[in-house]
Amino acid sequence: MNGHAYAKINLGLHIVAKRADGFHDIETIFHRTSLRDDISVTASDRISVSCTVPGVPTDERNHCWKAVELLREALGVRAAASVSITKRIPAGAGLGGGSSDAATVLRLLPAVWNVKAPTELLHSVALRIGSDVPYFLTDGTAYAEGRGEVLRTVPLDLPYWILLVNPNIHIPTPWAYGALAARRNGAFPVRPSLGERFAADPAGTVLAAGNDFEEVVFEQYPAIAGIKQQLLSAGAVSSVMSGSGSTVYGLFADAAAAKNAALSFSNAMFVHLTEPHFVPV
Repeated sequence: MNGHAYAKINLGLHIVAKRADGFHDIETIFHRTSLRDDISVTASDRISVSCTVPGVPTDERNHCWKAVELLREALGVRAAASVSITKRIPAGAGLGGGSSDAATVLRLLPAVWNVKAPTELLHSVALRIGSDVPYFLTDGTAYAEGRGEVLRTVPLDLPYWILLVNPNIHIPTPWAYGALAARRNGAFPVRPSLGERFAADPAGTVLAAGNDFEEVVFEQYPAIAGIKQQLLSAGAVSSVMSGSGSTVYGLFADAAAAKNAALSFSNAMFVHLTEPHFVPV
């Protein structure tokens, strides 16, 4: 069985509070791009993972491995699976590549094993793998709160070119949370709900979106701040870092400006352009 695992961007990201369990409550809007990994899953008598990109873990540290292991346990099946990943989404880039891969495996496994898996069970297994994995079990755009697992699908036909730029800098998510907590000294800003703003004015909210992590990431990694400025100077109507970084996206209303902006970045950087009105298939 084969499937596509699409990358996401965060159309705004607010860190709302620290929870008693050590996680943080967030508000964000997850949105798919056309950048994708391709996943192939076949039945096997043992778990194995292969990947086209050297250096990506292919043992129990890999989210796809965890997806097979945890779903097998949850369903009580004896079969395992072999997973092959054709990797295009940069790892550790704030694009949810590993999470999307894992969710795609969870979607494919019931058919591979010829069993039924209730949606609620898949969601619970996904959350054990990672906070954003449940989103990738849904289709389209979603407003997320809680750890990112409390989801509400929202209609959004994005009329912009989405230019992704990744400088090949890895930013550990725990560091980003810790640095932001230290900066805020335990306080969290009081502001209107991102979900309420989006419900009232989707287009305006997308263009005014901000990412709380930018204030600490940009200070520590000026090159990432430079990407945002370069995108805005090139004509982007909005530019925001995705997740905890290091990918920055620019939204462009003009095709020529988007394509010229993509060409303006160094070959040392990863770039990808998604056309307006993109819908995953």
